[in-house]
Amino acid sequence: MRIPESELIINSDGSAFHLHIRPEQLADNIILVGDPGRVPMAASHLDSIEAEGASREFVWATGLYKGKRLTVLSTGIGADNIDIVMTELDALANVDFTTREVKPEHRTLTILRIGTCGAIQPEIPLGGFIFSHISIGCDGLLNWYADRDKVCLLDFEEAFKKHSHWVKHLPDPYFVRSSQQLIDRFADCTVKGMTVCAGGFYGPQGRVVREGLALPDMLEDFESFEYGGYKITNFEMEGSALAGMSAMLGHDAGTVCCVVAHRYLKGANPDYKARVEELVQLVLDRLTA
Repeated sequence: MRIPESELIINSDGSAFHLHIRPEQLADNIILVGDPGRVPMAASHLDSIEAEGASREFVWATGLYKGKRLTVLSTGIGADNIDIVMTELDALANVDFTTREVKPEHRTLTILRIGTCGAIQPEIPLGGFIFSHISIGCDGLLNWYADRDKVCLLDFEEAFKKHSHWVKHLPDPYFVRSSQQLIDRFADCTVKGMTVCAGGFYGPQGRVVREGLALPDMLEDFESFEYGGYKITNFEMEGSALAGMSAMLGHDAGTVCCVVAHRYLKGANPDYKARVEELVQLVLDRLTA
């Protein structure tokens, strides 16, 4: 079936509409970062750069690291941007941009997001690395897709809504497991995480500045939730959409974050950039091992 121009917009140079990447410029191994400013830092670790570009918050570079091809791409903030990024990455891999038809053989991408987060368990240190084995989508994004229930942990969802006294006018939360092969690659150097992915930075993460919360006890309820051998470890804003859309589209994906704030201990480390660069180096080495 031919995909109409209105559903998948392709630029005149043959690149994806938002990302401005052409199919031949995309590597199988992809590192996502939120901040466009982190792309030059991550790309500086590559041995060579073959192509690069930028459009709005989407900055990217493709090159070689230890003989393996990698693409580094920024997403900006939020699950809505992940919807754009994942749809266009999958199209670049699995849609023929000339005929606008899905390719007969599926190409699987390996996508790892490097982010920052706030921890909520007392034993997790500032500067620690958390790999999100399970992501909790409080953003509502995956609920727009037909196969949502096929990739979600429905028993976790029901237990979580009951425990946290979920308010009916909030989006239904969804729980998605990351790629097991990526979990295994980072098991010995990261904290086992179950991560809340919020639809915002302030209220949706329990921060009160001038306006109260729909779930006034959310931090205590999230911290005390335990199910299936997991506790909620941290907050961030993109991993659930990445895990969910990758699972639906047949890609291996996960999120690993550096802890820059501690909600339980009320502390933060604004000088975290050196630690994030250590995480970038770790990810590059593990992805190419």
